[in-house]
Amino acid sequence: MKRLLSSVIAFLCVVSATSCNSPMNSQTKSENNLASPFTAKMSVNLDKLTAEGTITRNSDKNWVAEFESPNTLSGVKLAFEENVVKASYKGLDFSVPKSAIPVKAMLTNLMEAVDSLASQETLTGTENEGLLQISGNLEGGDYSLSIDGNGNIHTFEMPNNLLKITFSDVVLNAATPSPTDTTLSSAVTTEFTVTTSITTVSE
Repeated sequence: MKRLLSSVIAFLCVVSATSCNSPMNSQTKSENNLASPFTAKMSVNLDKLTAEGTITRNSDKNWVAEFESPNTLSGVKLAFEENVVKASYKGLDFSVPKSAIPVKAMLTNLMEAVDSLASQETLTGTENEGLLQISGNLEGGDYSLSIDGNGNIHTFEMPNNLLKITFSDVVLNAATPSPTDTTLSSAVTTEFTVTTSITTVSE
């Protein structure tokens, strides 16, 4: 009886120690590539809606989503700039179509989460099957964002909203100059041209 009791206690100690050391419960840090401009293929599952397309993050609050399916969204491009959303279809601009409104709302949640995390030097979360899982809360509800081993976005989920977006083929892009930078560069070039012309005439 004593041997049986000792064996049970020893077994419980092993199980307890294993649980405490489980990587599922440990906080892990990862490289953060969310701040870098990137383009990725995305697969959106929102309740009964399934959509495929490409998404690009140029900078904070500056995203572009282009859809390939379903037929009601195929060819639709949504450009998010600050608080404005512009829609286009094969070169034609129009207001956001009714069929895109649910996706627009969910993409807004994705962008808010990523833009917020992008400001962090490193990402901290829970390791799960090789992915870093980060949990957070938005006005639209709780979310879970997973990062792969390279620090790139992998999945974004909002279970209460029946939303899951899976990303693949993530490519980091070179930063695009802001309109201010472009204007300044143009002004400098113009000033240089004018100065050069005046100097030539004077000679």
